[in-house]
Amino acid sequence: MPADRFPVEVQGRTLELSNLDKVLYPTAGFTKGEVIDYYTRIAPVLLPHLTDRALTRIRYPNGVTGGSFFEKNAPAATPSWVRIETLPAPGSTKGRETIDYVVADDLPTLVWLANLAALELHTPQWKVGAHPDLMVIDLDPGAPAALKQCCQVALTLRDRLAADGIDSYPKTSGKKGMQLCCPISGTQPADDVSAYARSVAQELEREQPKLVVSKMAKNLRPGKVFIDWSQNNAAKTTVAPYSLRAQPVPSVSTPLTWDEVSAGAAGRRPATKPYPAGEVLERVERHGDLLAPLLDGGPALPR
Repeated sequence: MPADRFPVEVQGRTLELSNLDKVLYPTAGFTKGEVIDYYTRIAPVLLPHLTDRALTRIRYPNGVTGGSFFEKNAPAATPSWVRIETLPAPGSTKGRETIDYVVADDLPTLVWLANLAALELHTPQWKVGAHPDLMVIDLDPGAPAALKQCCQVALTLRDRLAADGIDSYPKTSGKKGMQLCCPISGTQPADDVSAYARSVAQELEREQPKLVVSKMAKNLRPGKVFIDWSQNNAAKTTVAPYSLRAQPVPSVSTPLTWDEVSAGAAGRRPATKPYPAGEVLERVERHGDLLAPLLDGGPALPR
């Protein structure tokens, strides 16, 4: 076996790891070994948000500055113990009728993916064979708007959703925006979820036209926060909580408290800053999983 490859055992599965000293985040000097270590340590809170969900990966084999590719199909030489779900692929850009998705239900699968430099993990709002049990509202700021303005819109959205009996939980995207994640009943099709999210986005746009936009056109976005209701389309995915992002530093899509969002709306840190992997691990030690309520289900959406 080459010197840069060696076997490890993870929960009874033997994996071959490689190139652990390879730097995947050049600005931070963060290596593939550190990526694997992060995903191993964050697994107790990450895996419940991946379980039973078809996983889209973004792989960076030469690091975050060396190009990337989306991967939905299970790659060649996928271990036999990795869970694969073959699902329809309507509208596939490659003309596929089905896709063999990886489902990351366990730590060995997560370590295997990290070893493939699958830095970013994205999931749909539904579990395999079910209607959406999550509604996600993505907040995307158009410069000069930034996370501060996202936090302001998030607070308004929280109160509007609460009026319909819907709880919402904030997280950063790990890049410039943030998302509100709402547990729902899993009894309504994606079209209904998307329609409800769109109606709320349009309502806020009417109320705060100088701050909020609900249309996707980029020329409408400067200085405003785009409420992307379309994330609830059945074909869309959203970056998973605790996933790394391909930024100069190993930033993470990080769950927040509403107190932090309020501080961010007022222009105070920390909600308006990116959270690197090490700090996210410390946050989990202090707070546990702030998004754990997403796993308990929620109400049906108003029609």
